[in-house]
Amino acid sequence: MNIGFDAKRAFQNRTGLGNYSRTLIRSLAEYYPQHRYVLFAPKVKPLFRPAPGIQVVQPQKAFHRWLRPVWRGRWVVEDLKRHNIGIYHGLSAELPSGIHKSGIKSVVTMHDLIFERYPGQYNPVDVFTYRKKAQYACRYADRVIAISEQTKQDIIEFYHTPADRITVAYQSCDPAFMQLQAKEKIAALLAGHGLPSQYFLYVGSVIERKNLLGIAKAMASLKGRLDLPLLVLGDGRRYKEQVKQYLRSAGLEQRVIWLNETGRFPFADLPVLYQGATALLYPSVFEGFGIPILEALWSRTPVITSQGSCFLETGGDAALYIDPLQPGAIAEAMVKVATDPALAEGMRERGLLHAARFTAEKCAAAVMNVYEETARGISI
Repeated sequence: MNIGFDAKRAFQNRTGLGNYSRTLIRSLAEYYPQHRYVLFAPKVKPLFRPAPGIQVVQPQKAFHRWLRPVWRGRWVVEDLKRHNIGIYHGLSAELPSGIHKSGIKSVVTMHDLIFERYPGQYNPVDVFTYRKKAQYACRYADRVIAISEQTKQDIIEFYHTPADRITVAYQSCDPAFMQLQAKEKIAALLAGHGLPSQYFLYVGSVIERKNLLGIAKAMASLKGRLDLPLLVLGDGRRYKEQVKQYLRSAGLEQRVIWLNETGRFPFADLPVLYQGATALLYPSVFEGFGIPILEALWSRTPVITSQGSCFLETGGDAALYIDPLQPGAIAEAMVKVATDPALAEGMRERGLLHAARFTAEKCAAAVMNVYEETARGISI
């Protein structure tokens, strides 16, 4: 098969959508080398270096280069035909307009519909844009991939997409998280970055839904009882300032280290940062999958996360689940993990077993099955 990909995020996005795109493309090329893979990218950056043999296509015509977003959203269809693409995969919830009339089969991955559930947390223009793209993709894609059962149910609820056109294909994470490091290396890396030897970890955007303020309030309730610092790897704007204001008022400024403010933290060191943590704190109100949970499980790091949404799918029986809107519940879980070595070790062992459900090979196999079913015109 000749399989094309919307590769914008693979080359330009350092976080969730970019990681999903890069990991999936690499895995498909590794486990299914008999197929031809073509990446259609408005821009190419050194963030991603595709394996040899994978072709990269950029806009060629002058006005396509001047209007790269339009090329990606519409004009790329002509390039798909030119390169004889049989299946085109929109990796980030969108497909180019007109593809349903081109004769090219299409697959789209839907990560979440959080903007539909919590539109008030987004700019109204963004909600309109996301909705328009997602509705088109879910309506016209030959097959829709949902990254969790939660996302599948949301697609059915909000867009009335027939269930038999949606396949749940769980994502994996970068294999680097599966490589456990010696305690000496962890200690040396932390010291090299000027970081404490014991800490809780938060990974994700600093936005209201992800609930960093809830962690701050939990830390305030634990002052003098459990004073481990919190490392935050993520950034934000208005909500981040709200969190900072609370930390100042609670006298907690020195207990929170903002890694994004100390210079870009290298991705190569991120797995070690996870492995050195007492626990990952992930009390988000809602997610499509929650990739930091999986990264933590592979890193043998205990996870404290929320009840509901997709979290049980991702965390399985390995995580401690709390009500994210109750800082006292977050605080209680933090104390349990930090003071009960047997509990923490059991979480690490169960986490590694559960993470094995989400290997890159299994993810690639599930997606390849969707391609094959799509090519044969089969609906499950």
